[in-house]
Amino acid sequence: MALAVLKSRALSGMDAPEVTVEVHLANGLPSFTIVGLPETEVKESKDRVRAALQNARFDFPAQRITVNLAPADLPKESGRFDLAIALGILAASGQIPDTDLYQYEFAGELSLSGELRPIRGALAMTYAICQGKLGESQRPRAFILPRENADEAALVSDARIYPADSLLQVCAHFAGSDPDTKINQHRHTYQRKPQRYLDFCEVKGQQQAKRSLEVAAAGSHSVLLVGPPGTGKSMLATRFAGILPTMTDQQALESAAVQSLTGGFSIAQWKQRPYRSPHHTASAVALVGGGSTPRPGEISLAHHGVLFLDEMPEFDRRVLEVLREPLESGHIHISRAAKQAEFPARFQLIAAMNPCPCGYLGHHNNRCRCTPDAISRYQGKLSGPLLDRIDMQVTVNALRHEELLQQQSGETSPQIQERVELAFERQIARQDKPNSLLSTKEIDQLCQPDQAAESLLKNAMIRFNWSARAYHRVLKVARTIADLANSTQIRQEHVAEAIQYRRALQEH
Repeated sequence: MALAVLKSRALSGMDAPEVTVEVHLANGLPSFTIVGLPETEVKESKDRVRAALQNARFDFPAQRITVNLAPADLPKESGRFDLAIALGILAASGQIPDTDLYQYEFAGELSLSGELRPIRGALAMTYAICQGKLGESQRPRAFILPRENADEAALVSDARIYPADSLLQVCAHFAGSDPDTKINQHRHTYQRKPQRYLDFCEVKGQQQAKRSLEVAAAGSHSVLLVGPPGTGKSMLATRFAGILPTMTDQQALESAAVQSLTGGFSIAQWKQRPYRSPHHTASAVALVGGGSTPRPGEISLAHHGVLFLDEMPEFDRRVLEVLREPLESGHIHISRAAKQAEFPARFQLIAAMNPCPCGYLGHHNNRCRCTPDAISRYQGKLSGPLLDRIDMQVTVNALRHEELLQQQSGETSPQIQERVELAFERQIARQDKPNSLLSTKEIDQLCQPDQAAESLLKNAMIRFNWSARAYHRVLKVARTIADLANSTQIRQEHVAEAIQYRRALQEH
């Protein structure tokens, strides 16, 4: 047969569209052509495939070889099509049977010796395979891919994964009648290990800051920590993931799929909340994603996890402004001249900053030497619209030396997480989502304060000149505080505590 047809997958944002690999052999001067909008990595597969076939002791046809990657208008990148192209050449030249190829999809980069090397996005491709079926009554296609990607791909429960070490092993699977030559289906055997999070008990003192992070974790609220250097802002942030509610299987799969797109996912991280902490020199593209071939940025890699921005005012203001839409929508849409991609970005923002350029405004021991104008300019690096979208602004005060020496270890992360889990379960039972995602209509229905609390909230709104968005965010935080207290009604003390979480910068 001079024509072979196989199936593979491309990557387009979070999607993994199906790619049909058509290999045709024809008479004429020997040539090897790949069409179908291939990028440089795909074009280079000609040399890898040729060397792999020859080193595996197969005949490389001295014919006119044309490889078409359909659909033609979908850009193809990386070396994941090497395996499908090599098998297509062997099937078209009659060196392996092609009767069962339609039941499989293939992805894998070939070395010159014919060994299979791992690829990016294996989890995203496997998930896409299980979404599409050959027919209403048939199972999804099986997936043959490098062994290093097998555990990652097998996290998708419905997937049939066949890991291989080399091109020769894949060919033996289709050519051999001996069962010993068949590739065995891979099952996910990973035993979940205890999650390795840093513990809150290591942070001495700072009870108010710990309480605010407990509220933030229970309702998925964003937090800005404001305080002098050395007060423990970074310590608190690095331990925040350990008190978040346990990830569901679907959340873990979504988070792992995003990290798989960059090749950064490890099976040891399964069901662990991602924690991303980009340096303040990061660009807007690094933060939200992009590039000629759009890839996820830090906000997407922190999907269902924590994004920590330390020294927030030191970030370029234009970089920070790109956070405004994702904080509201939970996704980022990247548009380029030739390509568009959408990535999830439901992250929990924890930011930290000093109250002034020298950092010691309000410090009990070190005197601040900044002028009021310098303080105003420094805090003004964060725009009003961005601050409006941050639910909680918390002051982290410096501890006195005697207080620090006398402080005993506080509660552990599991103890705090237990209360967070209970409050989160109340939210899921009531509205099937955390309080931070409540719409305006749902706020009116579910966040009604009692008369005393409503009066306090109105006075605070007038005094601090809050916007409607700030007013709604205080109500959502108060609803979370009430959930932690197992109260169906939002009372005055809940609103009073929520108001305190909006005053860190207004006091200066």
